[in-house]
This record gives sequence, C-alpha cells and structure tokens, in this order.
Amino acid sequence: MQWEVVIGLETHTQLSTKSKIFSGSSTQFGAAANTQASPVDLALPGVLPVLNRGAVERAIQFGLAVNATIAPQSIFARKNYFYPDLPKGYQISQFEIPVVQGGKVSFVLEKDGKSELRTVQLTRAHLEEDAGKSLHEDYQGMSGIDLNRAGTPLLEIVTEPDMRSAAEAVAYAKALHSLVMWLGICDGNMQEGSFRCDANVSVRPVGQAAYGTRSEIKNLNSFRFLEEAINYEVRRQIEVIEDGGKVVQETRLYDPDKKETRSMRSKEDSQDYRYFPDPDLPPLVIGAEWVERVRATMPELPGAMRERFVRDFGLSEYDAAVLTQSKAMAGYFEAVTVKAGKEQAKPAANWLMGDLSSALNRENVDVADAPVSAVQLALLLQRIADGTISNKIAKEVFGAMWEAKSAQENLADEIIESKDLRQISDSGALEKIIDEVLAANAKSVEEFRAGKEKAFNALIGQAMKATKGKADPAQLTELLKQKLTA
Repeated sequence: MQWEVVIGLETHTQLSTKSKIFSGSSTQFGAAANTQASPVDLALPGVLPVLNRGAVERAIQFGLAVNATIAPQSIFARKNYFYPDLPKGYQISQFEIPVVQGGKVSFVLEKDGKSELRTVQLTRAHLEEDAGKSLHEDYQGMSGIDLNRAGTPLLEIVTEPDMRSAAEAVAYAKALHSLVMWLGICDGNMQEGSFRCDANVSVRPVGQAAYGTRSEIKNLNSFRFLEEAINYEVRRQIEVIEDGGKVVQETRLYDPDKKETRSMRSKEDSQDYRYFPDPDLPPLVIGAEWVERVRATMPELPGAMRERFVRDFGLSEYDAAVLTQSKAMAGYFEAVTVKAGKEQAKPAANWLMGDLSSALNRENVDVADAPVSAVQLALLLQRIADGTISNKIAKEVFGAMWEAKSAQENLADEIIESKDLRQISDSGALEKIIDEVLAANAKSVEEFRAGKEKAFNALIGQAMKATKGKADPAQLTELLKQKLTA
C-alpha cells in the first residue's frame, strides 16, 4: 500500500520584548535561576496581569507580513493544566478568537533536483505566555524548577495540515524562521528556545480523503531534529498500521541520541484544558489606526523585495525568491549591485547562490559573517566583466579571498597580481601558444579535419592548459577555429 504523509506545524516564537507579556520582569536569557520571576509570574495572591503593548505590536507585524486578518478584538483565555513549572495552574493564551487569523508563508522547496515555490496556509497565530522550565540534570532523584522563563511572550503560529514530507516541513520552518528574524520580532535562537516547533504527523492511504490519527512531537529545537523526528514517526506509524495495529493520538518526544520518538502522554483535546476567558484581562481591541501605525514602521517585506528584484534587476522569480530567503542575503546582494553596477545583478545572483552559498554551508557561516565582503565580491565581478580574469580564474581568486579573511577592499586585485592570474588577451601571444599546441597534437588536428568535433574540445583543453587557464576562452576558441580552417 502507498501512504501519504500529512504534517502541520505549531511554532512557538519568543517575541523580542525586553519584558514579559504580563509583567515587567526581564526576558534576558541566561540569568541565575528564579532571579527574573516577579510576583505576577509566580502567581502570588492579589496580583494582576497587564498586557505588554510591544508583544501585541509584534503580533500585528507578523500578521501583516503573512497577509493575515488582524482581529479587531481578541480574547485571552485560561488554559488549565497542572505541571510543576506552571505556578498558576493555568497558562494565559488565546483560544476562540486569536489576534492573527489566516495568512500564508511561501518558500522554495528543493525536490528531485528541481526547485518549486510552495505555499503553506496558516490557521492562526495567537499570543500566550511561556511556562517555566524543569531541570533534571543537576539533581539526584529530584527536579529543579526555574521560573525565569514563565511569562515570556510567545506567538504560537499554527499551520493547516498542508505539508506532505519532512523536507517540506523543514523548508517551511526555515522560511518562517527567516521571516520572524527579518521582521525583528524574534532573535531566532533555537538553542536558547526562542524558536521551537511541535510537529503534528499522520499518514493515510494515497487517495483517502480523511486524515489519519495524528501524533504530536513536542519541542523540536533544530531543523535537523525536526526532519529526523518526522521521518521516524512516519515510519513508525506505517509499521503500526501494516502490522494490524492502530495509531494512538498522543504527544511524543524526540530522542536525538537514539533518533526515535517515544510516548510522553496521551494527546489532550481542547476540552481537556477547560478554556474560559481570563477574568483579569479585558478584550484586546486593535483599531485600524493602530494597525497602520505598525505597518508604517515595518521593513520592506520579502515578497515586495522579490517583486522589486525581478522588476529592477531583471532576475527570475526563482533567483529573487532564493536571495530574499534571509534579510542578510538580500542585503548582501544589494550591496554587491550598488558597488558593481546594476548590470552585474545576474552575475551577482549566480555567485551568491553558487560559490558564496557553498562556502557558507561548508563552513557553517552566516552570510553576515562571510569573510568575503559584498564590496570585495563586487570588485571581483568587475574584474570578470572587464576581461582581467576569466570566470574559472575568478573561482580561484574567490577561494584565496575567503582564506585570506582580510578587510582590504581591493583584495581581488592584490591576489590577481601576486599570483599572476591576469587573463591573456594578447592575440600574438595566444597565436604562438596555439601553434605550439597544434604542432604537439597533430593527431587531434587530423581528427578534427576529418569531422570529429570532439577533437576540437581536446585541442581547446590543451590550449587552456598551456595558458594555465589564463586565456580568454572566447578569444582562444575563435583563434583556434581560424587556425584549423585556414
């Protein structure tokens, strides 16, 4: 039987406010345990929550960025459950009326050597407070409780079950991660828990309309773990069904050491949490004027930038989509084109998506920390354009620039001169080299004149080798043709 995978993600995005969502306590990471928990966070008798305006404005920013509806009025509810790191015995969240409704996120998915533009529909994004943290490692037979994180503002972003593979889920999560960092509403630090995903996974026979029973995998804090966990869970569910069993709706955890998911608890439904409106918080009212004030402060969004790159630089939709997957990459591209000239936009895009991205991935470096600056790359592109070096030699120069890790703006020129890499474009010098190559490869000459085109490529290769790759390929090709047909 063939199976179809169905995936939806719930992403907890920690908002970049300096204080918590309902108190003035700091949200700074790394403080000593329980030093950033106020009476409100500890739920001491008589305290009242006060909503953080900055958290609301970050939610509005996200809603505008994904073309969602910003609810003119939304309600906070109490989500009741009992756990040691939740001192109130309930979490303040939004249930029936979230602040952000609908929306969509588009991204590029690499599949079978091809690139596809995909879109995932969002169900909602709602504001809520984070719980504290249980600590197990430093205590023998006991757990410690750190309430510094309790009350930290979260925007929980929930998708429709639109994704059909772990790779697609990861591509969506990366696009969402890039977007919230682009907006500045989240620092995106997955190691510190600022961006973590819950994956809802089910399988069904291909062609079946009804969804299968889902399992929720909690607190995945890396893209690699997200992919591994989904792939394992898909295999587990298929094996359960094919062995005659039934998948149970439950919450599971991923063990990255064993590379497997394990049962945590039975999956609760909304009625298990006994939601009801929080009596201490009035409805959140967001007027059109407030939305427009927030809109006016927002940076240019990826979608608008993609359109501008296509319109102003003549890039393809695909190139523009790749370059705007992160704000840092888009900024690097624009800095290169400003310095090198608008006519270098396409070569710049090719270098960013090719050699630069390969080097960044190989060394796990962010483009903002690339040892080759945008200004340095722009000069390299200019030297290709003016014929100083060939594309092939440029790759060698780029590698040397990367290793040099120098801030010198004219680094490309210095490397070209010091390594004697300047392209040979003198016709007389090239003709002399061609004559020597033809004399040394008489058999290939005969084969070419007998109609074997491959022989010409062999002669070109020998000529390029003789010039140590420094000949202008187009010029060399033309001169060789003239010599052979004379």
